[in-house]
Amino acid sequence: MTNTITAGRELSQAEKVLIMVHGRGGDAEDMLTLASNLNVGDYALMAPQAQGNSWYPFSFLSPREDNEPSLSASLKVLKSLVEVLETKGFARSQLYFLGFSQGACLVLDFVASDAVRYGGIVAFTGGLIGERLDHRNYKGDFDGTPIFIGSSDPDAHVPVSRVKESTVLLEEMGAAVTEIIYKDRGHTISHAEIAQVNKIIFGN
Repeated sequence: MTNTITAGRELSQAEKVLIMVHGRGGDAEDMLTLASNLNVGDYALMAPQAQGNSWYPFSFLSPREDNEPSLSASLKVLKSLVEVLETKGFARSQLYFLGFSQGACLVLDFVASDAVRYGGIVAFTGGLIGERLDHRNYKGDFDGTPIFIGSSDPDAHVPVSRVKESTVLLEEMGAAVTEIIYKDRGHTISHAEIAQVNKIIFGN
């Protein structure tokens, strides 16, 4: 069972929950430190920890079957978190997701697999998963959910072409996507991105 670290407001005292998903080689505690730079002081924070610090073994651009069974197990971790929060009275519109790199890919793939209105989605350097995007993997309607996707041109792990392809699919599913490609930024999270998500996602 994947461990989940919590911080911020107690669930009983929070009206919003931010689920923070680390990248390959990262960990849940590192992700939670990012919260100090975000306008999430009144949120409950949850950060799941991947076994071996990786959600799936190969590139997100590999055929999906090559990343099984880890990929399905990791998607189930997020599904289980959402189900627990729903039992505690939270609507999906009160739930927010943020991921970096491998975690961003996992987040985007999870929310698009059964799209509904979420509070907001942040993907720091990521795209939908698979050698090719199979639209049959995605269903539902985001109903205007704000999504931020930031990445670098170039990026060592996430091609700009996949970011743009993901944006198109998410918009077709009813998301309000803000996509920003930063020139030669490197594989990191920039202050400019933090400012954008504080305005677009966490500004209300």
